[in-house]
Amino acid sequence: MKFISTRGSAPALSFEGALLAALADDGGLFMPESWPQMSPDEIAALAGLDYADAAYRVMSPFLAGDPCLNDLEEVLSEAYDGFHHPAVAPLAQIGPNSFVLELFHGPTLAFKDLAMQVVSRFMNRALKRRGQRATVVGATSGDTGAAAIEAFRGLDAIDVFILHPKGRVSDVQRRQMTTATEANIHNIAVEGTFDDCQAIVKALFGDRDLNKRLGLTGINSINFARILAQIGYYFTSAVTLGAPYRPVAFSVPTGNFGDIFAGYAARAMGLPVQRLVIATNLNDSLPRALASGTYEPQGVIATSSPSMDIQLASNFERLLFELAGRDSSRVRGLMEELRARGSFTLSQGEFGQLCDLFSAHSAGEDVTQMTIRGVFEETGMVVDPHTAVGIAAAQQEPGLGTTPMVILSTAHAAKFPDAVRRAIGIEPAQPERLTLKLGSEERCTDMPADFATVVDFIVDHARADAPLTGAEA
Repeated sequence: MKFISTRGSAPALSFEGALLAALADDGGLFMPESWPQMSPDEIAALAGLDYADAAYRVMSPFLAGDPCLNDLEEVLSEAYDGFHHPAVAPLAQIGPNSFVLELFHGPTLAFKDLAMQVVSRFMNRALKRRGQRATVVGATSGDTGAAAIEAFRGLDAIDVFILHPKGRVSDVQRRQMTTATEANIHNIAVEGTFDDCQAIVKALFGDRDLNKRLGLTGINSINFARILAQIGYYFTSAVTLGAPYRPVAFSVPTGNFGDIFAGYAARAMGLPVQRLVIATNLNDSLPRALASGTYEPQGVIATSSPSMDIQLASNFERLLFELAGRDSSRVRGLMEELRARGSFTLSQGEFGQLCDLFSAHSAGEDVTQMTIRGVFEETGMVVDPHTAVGIAAAQQEPGLGTTPMVILSTAHAAKFPDAVRRAIGIEPAQPERLTLKLGSEERCTDMPADFATVVDFIVDHARADAPLTGAEA
């Protein structure tokens, strides 16, 4: 299996190559050259398997002929051994034909753990095989950074630099990042928005000299390995609800479009997905695109669901590649138009394909709070504001008949105690592993949203030029 760039000018790479490169040389995102297919019988055979075993069957076709395939079984076993639920990603029913997929049982209480625990192990093994070091640089609106730091802390071959928008993540999210004491972890609080952080990261990857000098790799969902490791729970939840013999719909709290694109990938592989609902907060560039055919990101609005406070969804480029029939020249044109004019408009055919599978709904702050309160009163379940946005969007989705709706619950409510308290009058119970972490001393560096300032800090602290010692290798 080879991986190609959405913009068509970069060389195709193996899975390991795409894993370590993260972003293609031409600024595009890596995609598999084709989607592996799972037959109905193969999908049905996932029923009853341990989560790691099911994930192995879903992921292994993408690693065909790659050295990472030899690592896959052990990587998955190690990655999910530390989760705090035996099912890893269990389903809970909240209404007639309505289910919550709990993706918060990992070490940082967020769905990002399901992929990050896998990606970190793949990367460390690949680098040791090559006798190399790498520098991980990522932007986070909250959960990605905490999951990355937890997954990569203390690894021999990798230095980690995480940028987050200062004052725009919850206190819990910030402390999950800034209390890491390992020497290979560096937190940067940027005086700006998530989009400012993401722009700095993308510019850094776009600088070929710096990229090579630092051995850059990325752990945001621009890295296809992140997408790949998220496809599994679409299959496992759907099979639990009757797939492949009945279709399933998903409502996905959406910021950077990576998690919901994993749902698209599952459908492309053969899973009977009837509808993918894009659920957003007030940062509604994607719902507006679904309504008009024009994608026009606007200013970021701070909300109680900060991981979704994103207007410029990087992974939307992957979907554009699919909508355009994998025409990389068309994707290059659209992305250049977005850069130059701040928007682009889909063709009639592209827009039609988009609306055939996806729908989109946004939820304001009042609706989010009412949804948290409503779910608590009706079921006793306490959900975080991101999950509440997903539930609110699902409630706006008509015409599914008997198709079960799965809402992805992307974070534990304890990560957002203030928002939950405002909604239901009490704070959610805090898991002990979170309580212990939040009491630790913080370590973080504040910086302006300035490319040169951030780069100087990374260059000064990265160890990319130092060879691996015998103990590290």
